[in-house]
Amino acid sequence: MIIGLGVDICQVDRLTAMLERRPGLMARLFTDAEVRTPDGKPRSGESLAARFCAKEALAKALGSPGGMSWLDAEVTTLPNGAPELVIRGTVAARAAECEVAKIHLSLSHDGGLATAFVICEGKT
Repeated sequence: MIIGLGVDICQVDRLTAMLERRPGLMARLFTDAEVRTPDGKPRSGESLAARFCAKEALAKALGSPGGMSWLDAEVTTLPNGAPELVIRGTVAARAAECEVAKIHLSLSHDGGLATAFVICEGKT
């Protein structure tokens, strides 16, 4: 059973410029693991924009209740390369309220745009 669906799209250059203008924003939006690849290299603007979209799409799928921390949703990468949302704290509490059992995530970026789709699935 689908609990919620969320989608978001953003211009990569716009997000990159915003992060450059307001350096403290990076730490408010992204975890350390999201900012750098596993080998320690900085992530590309496209990768960060897709992760930002994932967090926005997740909030929409959970009904956008407000009060959720950006850092309580983290986009990680599974060994097979697929993206995954790891939730904790305020986001996990909202997911529990909605009885979410599984979160599906798809990310893409091309042509200066990044997008994410999130489906929150309930218990069957």
